[in-house]
Amino acid sequence: MRKLKDYTPTRFAASTSRYDKKAADYAVAFIQALTHTKGRWAGERFDLIDWQEQIIRDLFGTLKPNGYRQFNTAYVEIPKKMGKSELAAAVALLLTCGDGEERAEVYGCAADRQQASIVFEVAADMVRMCPPLAKRVKILASQKRIIFQPTNSFYQVLYAEAYSKHGFNISGVVFDELHTQPDRRLFDVMTKGSGDARTQPLYFLITTAGSDTHSICYEQHQKALDIISGKKHDERFYPVIYGADPEEDWTDEEVWKKANPSLGITVDISKVRDACESAKQNPAEENTFRQLRLNQWVKQEVRWMPMTTWNQNDTSVDPEVLEGRVCYGGLDLSSTSDITAFALVFPPENETEPYQVLPFMWLPEETLDLRVKRDHVPYDLWAKQGFLETTEGNVVHYDAIEAKIEQLGTRYNIREIAYDRWGAVQMSQNLEGLGFTVVPFGQGFKDMSPPSKELMKLALEGRLAHGGHPVLAWMADNITIRQDPAGNIKPDKQKSTEKIDGMVALIMALDRALRHGGEPTESVYDERGLLFI
Repeated sequence: MRKLKDYTPTRFAASTSRYDKKAADYAVAFIQALTHTKGRWAGERFDLIDWQEQIIRDLFGTLKPNGYRQFNTAYVEIPKKMGKSELAAAVALLLTCGDGEERAEVYGCAADRQQASIVFEVAADMVRMCPPLAKRVKILASQKRIIFQPTNSFYQVLYAEAYSKHGFNISGVVFDELHTQPDRRLFDVMTKGSGDARTQPLYFLITTAGSDTHSICYEQHQKALDIISGKKHDERFYPVIYGADPEEDWTDEEVWKKANPSLGITVDISKVRDACESAKQNPAEENTFRQLRLNQWVKQEVRWMPMTTWNQNDTSVDPEVLEGRVCYGGLDLSSTSDITAFALVFPPENETEPYQVLPFMWLPEETLDLRVKRDHVPYDLWAKQGFLETTEGNVVHYDAIEAKIEQLGTRYNIREIAYDRWGAVQMSQNLEGLGFTVVPFGQGFKDMSPPSKELMKLALEGRLAHGGHPVLAWMADNITIRQDPAGNIKPDKQKSTEKIDGMVALIMALDRALRHGGEPTESVYDERGLLFI
């Protein structure tokens, strides 16, 4: 097996910390006294692979001046079949049986009992196959509990659906597949103050990339990226991410090697080749391949808008500079309890100017907190930041939206407002009464396809300016599209995992702007078909 030859202490060590080789050697020796429990390595010594050894030496050998460990949280994100479960089990046993902590409390956490049991079963088998540990450890299989009798320390399985909120005195937590946690409650209970009584608690978070960008896992993922890039500093947080960059070729074997540090050891490259070929033949499998084999965060099985493309159009938009300018509106009217969206698109006045977008969103004020808890989406934060407006009560009041559009009409030269025919008859009549020109807009392939394709083309060319509006970006990331046999496309609200109303409003507004304020050019889809991400 590949081994670490020349160890270099982590660059995330604090200037006051030191690398204690003796402490690191002890942790490595403890783990390497264990044996593998499954597959072709079963029964053989657990020789740490280089990336695993680096992590162990960094975590257990980087000490503060007082002699305690510097890092209290490790975030390790890595593709499947790289040896995550074995490393997690070994760390759990080290914290329980080899950390010198009296009455240590180590918890193995996961989304459900079955997932939480995976690491526990590996740890239990490691104990059974190690005579010195087997003599000192009691395994309570039915309770998913391992007890190290000399110090009366234990390792206990917990999962999201069943846990106590009180009484923890944590010395270690191993979170397996953090991206599967249904919400942040278990994570917060286990990491917020529960280890304050311990001198050096360790929270070991290990996971594959997920899909929910509003999850606790993605929050930790972003923190890890920020620390790695130098944007943030937290000397207690140890970040490790193996994965492919979004713009890299997912079919390139060199990219696979970069993302999979155990490739050729724990998984044969032929397995990855087979999975890649299958994904090439079936685009719906591509995101699964990217997530599990390349450790990329993905949204849906077939996503329309690459977020790297969307984000490159985040040029700021100044509402005051646009006053008096010609623009076109799109209105996606929700049910009274859901998001209503209105978008204004300002056509360029010269060849260098992009199409500029001003989006507006509404939700009922009284249901905001409920929605945050139910959907795990930061509507409340967006409202405080001014990116989302609320109307009084528990339903959206359309008169407030009409008043807002009327006020916008005094600032901007709104030539037309396109609206979804369904459910907006009364408002369309009211807007006409206020002097606006309103145009019914179908939601089928015929009406939606041309402006949808043009939106993608403008985004790819960098000819769109949306100001980085976070609600609109979230909706752009949510979109799934449908395609008919003729190659026409339209946003699919049923298959899009979350809300896309703002993007639908934008597409309708863009259609009117293209018809009257700019001429669409040949679409990229006419040459190469759809782009699957």
